[in-house]
Amino acid sequence: MEGLKKYIKSELTGWKIFDVIWLLLATAVILGLSIYWKDNWMSLTAALTGVWCVILTGKGKRSSFIFGVINVVFYALVAYEAKYYGEVMLNVLYYFPMNFVGWFAWKKHMNDDTGEVVKTRMPFKKGLIVYALTAAAIFGYGLVLQAMGGALPFIDSMSTVISVVAQVLSIKRLMEQWVLWIVVDVVTVIMWAVNFANGGESIATLAMWSVYLLNAFIMFFRWYRESKRTA
Repeated sequence: MEGLKKYIKSELTGWKIFDVIWLLLATAVILGLSIYWKDNWMSLTAALTGVWCVILTGKGKRSSFIFGVINVVFYALVAYEAKYYGEVMLNVLYYFPMNFVGWFAWKKHMNDDTGEVVKTRMPFKKGLIVYALTAAAIFGYGLVLQAMGGALPFIDSMSTVISVVAQVLSIKRLMEQWVLWIVVDVVTVIMWAVNFANGGESIATLAMWSVYLLNAFIMFFRWYRESKRTA
């Protein structure tokens, strides 16, 4: 019971006015668009929990992984209906278990004063190596998907490979994750925009990824600034 009280206190600590406004605004955008376009409850649930997850990740709060678990389940269902099977497998087989890994990994590195995870960064050269290896993996996996006859193999490869690497960097509390999330979010926004333009009904999912993209830019600058203190 004492541990639960300490956890709740940690989650409620360190919230600035901007953080609260951003969380409420993002939630209102998702709800408003979903109601206007009469989106289904499954897409809305995936979108809301997804937005809360990425904003809380940016805040360095462990509750992000709780919302992350809920999000990947519902988002996988939405992606399955849209026939984005790569997204389904990525969420079910990778993101789902990694949320549990992240929950325990971050627990060891929480700042008691701020209630947030301690943010770090890689040396510049190491960061370049990670980005170069990611690019090589995208090209290699793209060739595999191309040989399998996949549609847009290199776009598919880019989304998958970068997502895998970015999640690892997130669990390791590294600032460089946000550079990769920006790329993933741009690609995925385009993907869901095409789906919506072709008659898809999941406006909440498109709005979710648009919020993800804006959030990634905001959190990049925040983590860049805060990780300087621990570099």
